Amino acid sequence: MTPRSPEHAALGQAIRELRLEVGISQEGLADEAGLHRTYVGGIERGERNVSFGNLLKLARALAVRASDLLARSEALSGATKRAAGAQDR
Repeated sequence: MTPRSPEHAALGQAIRELRLEVGISQEGLADEAGLHRTYVGGIERGERNVSFGNLLKLARALAVRASDLLARSEALSGATKRAAGAQDR
């Protein structure tokens, strides 16, 4: 399955990076957040559209503010868009 959008992919990448920095598995993050393991995997691949409530659960499980998670995602999304724009030239 492909990512829903570059923004979904960036959010998934931000969550994956933070999860790896914390040193937990997808299953560990899912357990900590009260979500299903396959759902977390889909989020990380950019395939799932995350609700606000689940975004808050993931941020808490990663010990970050939701705003920091979104800021990281936006930074990654901007980098992705800039790289795509450079390829179009």
